[in-house]
Amino acid sequence: MLYRIVSIVFPLFAVVMAGYLYARKRGSDMAAANRMNMEVFLPALIFTALAGKSFNLADNLPIAIGCTVVVVGSGMLAWPVARLLRIDPRTLVPTAMFNNVGNMGLPLMLFTFGDQALGAAVVMMLILTVMQFSLSPWLLGNRVSLAAMWREPFLIAAALGVTVSLSGVALWPPVLSACKLLADISLGLMIFSLGVRLASTWVGTMLGIGTVGAIVTPVTGMLLAWAFGLLAGLSKPDMDILFLFGALPPAVSCFIFADRYRCEPDKVAAIVMIGNASALFFIPLALALRL
Repeated sequence: MLYRIVSIVFPLFAVVMAGYLYARKRGSDMAAANRMNMEVFLPALIFTALAGKSFNLADNLPIAIGCTVVVVGSGMLAWPVARLLRIDPRTLVPTAMFNNVGNMGLPLMLFTFGDQALGAAVVMMLILTVMQFSLSPWLLGNRVSLAAMWREPFLIAAALGVTVSLSGVALWPPVLSACKLLADISLGLMIFSLGVRLASTWVGTMLGIGTVGAIVTPVTGMLLAWAFGLLAGLSKPDMDILFLFGALPPAVSCFIFADRYRCEPDKVAAIVMIGNASALFFIPLALALRL
């Protein structure tokens, strides 16, 4: 299991280091690239992930409610921690709420629990994605417009992906291949951009706030998953899946939103980087507690 976690985390660090070294030598402005990622590549990733998976929301309703509780509750618990430590809540709260369920959680859950976890994992990914893209403008920019939100490319992509999945319609394979080509750009570009941002980050700040975020995210997630599971009477399989979800580190996409809204992206980059490194401790801990 440790080897599996290392194999998931190592590529992230390798690409981050590539971005870091490039920025140290050449310098780089990633604003245009990050904007394209938000408007083209990330929506393609969401559509491809959802359209290629079949799931039933009704069968996974307890997991869906639990996921929502963990996301919202983590933000509520992180807010007083940020105030106590004199950290801008807009820096700490989103990273505590939105974890790496996509490129780390999904493969990890399938490896740990098998194909029976696929439906729950996809539902959690859908809920977290919709909540992140819906709440981030309010959390980071203090503004939200429902009309503008539904014009966001990611929501259009999510709606189309769910429609295709539920309809059972098989898309023309070349269309899916084209979407996958765009989707494959997204994760690499997000992680590379993270390395570029870290090149201008002060090491002391990186270690301090990065360590706080690395602890707050999985600890609040596991506590809330455990509490909800007990109160809601979840079955052991659902409890195990939700607990592992709560232990996941911050999502790389948190940095993209912080950069978009100019909310201390260097500190968010540090939280994401150190948080994903800490998965080597927290993920085995979560598995040891539940399995």
